Amino acid sequence: MDSTATGMRTHEIFIDGVRQVFHVAGTGPVCVAHSGGPGIAWEYLRVPSLEQRLTMVYLEPVGTGNSGRLDDPRDYRLDAYARFLHGVVEHLGAEKVFLLGHSHGGFVAQRYALDHPDRVAGLILFATSPVTGEEFWNSAMAEVARFPERHPGRPEAAGMPDAFQEALAAGTDEDYTTALRRILPLYFADYWAHEELAPMRAGLLAWIDPMRGEEPAPFDVRDALASIAIPTLAITGAHDFICGPRWSRMLHEGIPGSRLIVLPGSGHMCHLEEPEAFTLAVADFTRASVPGAR
Repeated sequence: MDSTATGMRTHEIFIDGVRQVFHVAGTGPVCVAHSGGPGIAWEYLRVPSLEQRLTMVYLEPVGTGNSGRLDDPRDYRLDAYARFLHGVVEHLGAEKVFLLGHSHGGFVAQRYALDHPDRVAGLILFATSPVTGEEFWNSAMAEVARFPERHPGRPEAAGMPDAFQEALAAGTDEDYTTALRRILPLYFADYWAHEELAPMRAGLLAWIDPMRGEEPAPFDVRDALASIAIPTLAITGAHDFICGPRWSRMLHEGIPGSRLIVLPGSGHMCHLEEPEAFTLAVADFTRASVPGAR
């Protein structure tokens, strides 16, 4: 399949009999991008400015969009997402790829890098964390509660804490999509300062991951970070309510030789709030990680 209007090519393969859709655009070293959620449509993560420097491969994670669904809802685990990611990497045929994981996609990226270090040229951990659990979620919920105080002049902000709880309780894909669109401002330092985000918000789609991202035990790879010898960039926004500087700093301190960048005017979506700074950071990192690159 091909989408010539945007210069993006759409492909599908089958992994363990399940359809995996991904999209390719750009030129240069291959960078596979795994979106977050889990369950958020991939389009929000597209970064056209990076496509001028990298061959960007955007996955539609299994269980979302045009990709297939798993027969057993209990199978939506990190190892499953990583298995489908590996299938795409294998199909691309590149010896090594850069891997960009956003939010929950960053959990997948960490798991993949630990399991397949020989296939990763560089790791871009975008607004993510090496650990979840009670402390992680308590911190996020405290930031949600403080959101109206940060935006006292915005009437919409006052309802965000209640709306966030509604999103957590959504029982259908349609309800989840509606709730996610409503709470989207939480994910920005100042959503209302960016009029260009309105179409993205209106078109955002989401599918409920039956496991809601939960694993048999909370995600925690802190003890394994020191074994990551892959060039790594940890990047987040200073105002990210869920995966902010504390968690990116933890990644940076745990992964030898890693870089840390905190963008001062961003929340969870640096690539949309500070696109030039985000693109420059990723481009500089990938260029420095490729021997002989200029």
